[in-house]
Amino acid sequence: MKEIRKVISVIVINEEAVLSRIAGLFAGRGYNIESLTVAPIPESDFSRFTIVTKGSERVLEQITKQLHKLIPTYKVIETQEVIEKEMVLVKIPLNANLSGLDAILNGYHGIVANASEDTLIVMAVDDAPRIQNFIKIMKKFDPIEVVRGGSVSMEK
Repeated sequence: MKEIRKVISVIVINEEAVLSRIAGLFAGRGYNIESLTVAPIPESDFSRFTIVTKGSERVLEQITKQLHKLIPTYKVIETQEVIEKEMVLVKIPLNANLSGLDAILNGYHGIVANASEDTLIVMAVDDAPRIQNFIKIMKKFDPIEVVRGGSVSMEK
């Protein structure tokens, strides 16, 4: 069975324990969450969950059906016509050879987010596969720490 990667947005009523109910739905059925991002929708009583998961078509269909059944769920958006972005922060030592860093940052919509006496923290925002590639490229600077955020998405 071929596994398919899927981004699912779920609009829920912003109330206590919604996160644990959604996580419980996945855990109880043995489904994996690759990425989960949650934020309130401005000027509303709702929050948006962006869930990235993988599975067979049958498993993904089951996930969607189960999400529809959760009481606080207002809407499940499963269109593939989305803009999806991820963010990553990479802390690199200032004593590393930083030649080429500007070109890399420009290629991945990156910036220097912070600088201290000893380290530089760079940030990039791009599509998930490109963020994975950015992380691989940044290994040449001997990163001290890498923190990758979850996907966020919006329908086109």
